[in-house]
Amino acid sequence: MVVAATGFFDGVHIGHGAVLSTLCRCAKEAGTEPVVITFWPHPRAVLQHDAPKFRLLNSLDEKKELMLDNGVTKVHVLSFTQEFSLMNAKDFFSDCLQSQYGVTHLVVGYDHKVGHDAARLDVAAKETGIRIIRVGEALCDGKVVSSTKIREAIHTGDMEQANRWLGYPYALSGVVVEGNKLGRTIGFPTANMLLYEPLKQLPADGVYGVEVEQMGKRYCGMMNIGFRPTVATCQERTIETHIFDFDFDIYGLPIVVYPLFRVRGEQIFGSMEALRHQLSKDKEKCVSWSMRSFSITDYCPDISTYRKEN
Repeated sequence: MVVAATGFFDGVHIGHGAVLSTLCRCAKEAGTEPVVITFWPHPRAVLQHDAPKFRLLNSLDEKKELMLDNGVTKVHVLSFTQEFSLMNAKDFFSDCLQSQYGVTHLVVGYDHKVGHDAARLDVAAKETGIRIIRVGEALCDGKVVSSTKIREAIHTGDMEQANRWLGYPYALSGVVVEGNKLGRTIGFPTANMLLYEPLKQLPADGVYGVEVEQMGKRYCGMMNIGFRPTVATCQERTIETHIFDFDFDIYGLPIVVYPLFRVRGEQIFGSMEALRHQLSKDKEKCVSWSMRSFSITDYCPDISTYRKEN
């Protein structure tokens, strides 16, 4: 017996968490391992459905790590191609789930679709003998949680809402690269980041209160995303983070930045002194916020509703 779940799982948010929790419970009851069969790259990137504007919540490595954190023990990654997209539901069930992985029970979300004839999922399951276990929608703050809504929240800079729907703080991972070092001249040196995943969804331009992970340690800081209109000479979007109480050379080293809340939008200042003054005020807000007493429950709200449907 093989109990599995399948889907792209972008974000591995609290709705996905409900599916994975059901998967792990069912696998435990059956005395077997919980297995996820996922895809890469995203179908929208392959099929060119609004591909130039499409962004991801997770890199492949981030997604796999989050699934393992949710109790999954095996993650199989299928290559999503144009040819794969033409597979119908029956062939996906028989040739992939059944023949390749021996799946007998499939846990799916309330809106799950497979194959280009997705409406025939139940028919394909019946024809192949795979039992479907459906998990109803997850509601948070009275709304159904989805990857699309989370991307939109991040796109508009509403990181607090995005993090609640995700169930964990959103992460931007990359390597520190050299910038123009102007921040040093006004007392705010920054670590400029080159993202590992170029399709990662970025928050709206502006200043954010953040937590920073570097070489296994956590620091508070503030991050600016945008075009630096006060000082920039080119129109290249940058991600630069000022880490509080930090004075180390980390060029070329990995860094993870967790945007927690938006301080303000991007602004143009008349002078470097005016910019320095505003950054001082921004830092005060970030320090005040970081001194709050909060726990992981800030990012893991109760799921008010999710149903299992056999």
